[in-house]
Amino acid sequence: MQYYVDGFRPGDPDIKPAATNAPARGAARVLPEEVDVLIAGCGPAGLCLAAQLAQHPEFTTMIVEPKPGPIEKGQADGVNVRSMEMFQAFGFADTVKREAYWVNQTNFWMPDPANPAHIRRVGRQQDVADDQSEMPHTLMNQARIHELFLNVARNAPTRLEPDYGLAVQTLEVDTTTEDHPVKVTLERADGTAHTVRANYVVGADGARSNVRKAIGGQLHGDAAHQAWGVMDILANSDFPDIRMKNLITSATEGNVLILPREGGYLFRMYVELDKLNPDERVANRNLDVSDMIAAANRIMAPYSIDVKEVVWWSIYEIGHRLTDKFDDVPEGETATRNPRVFTAGDACHTHSPKAGQGMNVSMGDTFNLGWKLVSVLKGRSDPSLLHSYTAERRTEAKRLVETDHKWARIMSAPVGESELDGGDMPRFQKHFIQNLEFTGGLAVQYDSSALTSGDARQSLATGEPIGKRFHSAPVVRVADAMTMQLGHVAEADGRWRIYAFAGEGDDGTQGGEIAALCDWLETDPASPVVRYRRADEDIDAVIDLRAIFQQSFDRIEHNALPSLLRPETGALGLRDFEKAFCVDHKSGHDIYDMRGIDRAKGCMIVVRPDQYVAHILPLDAYGDLAAFFAGILLPQDNAGAPSELSAVSA
Repeated sequence: MQYYVDGFRPGDPDIKPAATNAPARGAARVLPEEVDVLIAGCGPAGLCLAAQLAQHPEFTTMIVEPKPGPIEKGQADGVNVRSMEMFQAFGFADTVKREAYWVNQTNFWMPDPANPAHIRRVGRQQDVADDQSEMPHTLMNQARIHELFLNVARNAPTRLEPDYGLAVQTLEVDTTTEDHPVKVTLERADGTAHTVRANYVVGADGARSNVRKAIGGQLHGDAAHQAWGVMDILANSDFPDIRMKNLITSATEGNVLILPREGGYLFRMYVELDKLNPDERVANRNLDVSDMIAAANRIMAPYSIDVKEVVWWSIYEIGHRLTDKFDDVPEGETATRNPRVFTAGDACHTHSPKAGQGMNVSMGDTFNLGWKLVSVLKGRSDPSLLHSYTAERRTEAKRLVETDHKWARIMSAPVGESELDGGDMPRFQKHFIQNLEFTGGLAVQYDSSALTSGDARQSLATGEPIGKRFHSAPVVRVADAMTMQLGHVAEADGRWRIYAFAGEGDDGTQGGEIAALCDWLETDPASPVVRYRRADEDIDAVIDLRAIFQQSFDRIEHNALPSLLRPETGALGLRDFEKAFCVDHKSGHDIYDMRGIDRAKGCMIVVRPDQYVAHILPLDAYGDLAAFFAGILLPQDNAGAPSELSAVSA
């Protein structure tokens, strides 16, 4: 973590200096009449976006929520490894790791053939495969995740906090103007209204989203006609695996999913209840928590649970639905009109909670959208960049809904349909293993576009698939011999990263390819570092270069490295010592071997602000690198305003 760059300041370094235009809060709060971005909904999608936008005082952000305050319990709890990697960029992954339950093993239980009325354990599976991620799969109260995002936003320069007790009532887009074209009517709990005009609106307001309805969006899909219950409980049990994740299927009573929770005592149970008629809603059955507890005890026989406290519970039916578009631009108008309104999370896709993807995919939506909005609002990219949000995220949501649809039916299948396949393992265990990458959040792979090059040289880095998230690995920082994960240098700050892996023998001194690349990036007018940075900004304000060498740290002379790898930054012009890394020889975790980096040639890996691999190039492919960024970023003039426009297609 780096701070003091603009001078010494005591206290918590996570609390950034307040911007001069940070709004007053509390009783002095006056609702604005105009904002750049209005976010509807304080769920994981809305708060993930707010935490990103709050870092930028150059534009104004408002987030509203109908509830009177933050939630305290219930709802989602699963945090997959991809979300944990994202949390690292926000700075609170270590907090989650310290507080959360780590899912290390998943166990599978089925009826005992000798006594089908009783269950027995039939298999175990390591939950996160070796080297799938440096992060664990964790379980934690969604309300705590909300609080961590809220802390990031309220400690940011804009001191952003939600305006509670406000719901989007109506929304209209005026396509004849570029000046705050979205008119939003917000309704207070007492029925009074307030009107806000916004440049962009993001509806993260749940499955009954008024934002989605206002732009003509509809959720299409089906329901499984199956009632399930979920409860967070403090209980005693003689079930031997109560502190592990368990998938349990009984002979005649249905299925249970057990998820231990943070704190060592709390755990969650998803309990299969009644089948529903095609025209029936779950509310018609008048089921409650007592029905859940009774069903759980029947399913788990010969084991039982003795519930001491029910912390939270809900009964729901499984639905798998998806909207046609994640923005307000009608089909056929994408060439002439740019998006102004977006939906995210449950507002545009719903699914069962048992795959543990709802909160994770929702945050993935706005982690994708956030940096794009920042780039457009700062004048770094043309607004047409925003078309890529629907293009990328709807594809992933569709895959989620389809996979979850299959998984929900396997989980609810009669025991005869989940018996041992070919005598080796149950169908639901085999399906679980096959989908470990998906459940880890790592199956996302964006298609070729202006943001994900179709001309990448994949052979130079076979372990970093183009379009997938950048897969971190251990390195040693040259300046201080610090062992760390390379991917952890990336923060949720809207910047692009270039990881330059040196070829064999290159130590960064003049005459090598790393030095030549740095000199070109720092000085050539065609360089994206020069072309897209404003005169008053640090040299790494838009594109952050990091170099990785094959030698050990004591073989690299830091003072002999190119100036781009030890730049002077901040108000005081202090030298940055954290740009150069080398292989972790002591541990034997060689990033070149682990990620298939070409040792002889090296390469550069271009990584998007949301941590996805955008391009892979030889170290001397200057023209290709310049051409790639020319399709995304706008050249900047010395006055700090865009000097020309460049269209971006998804």
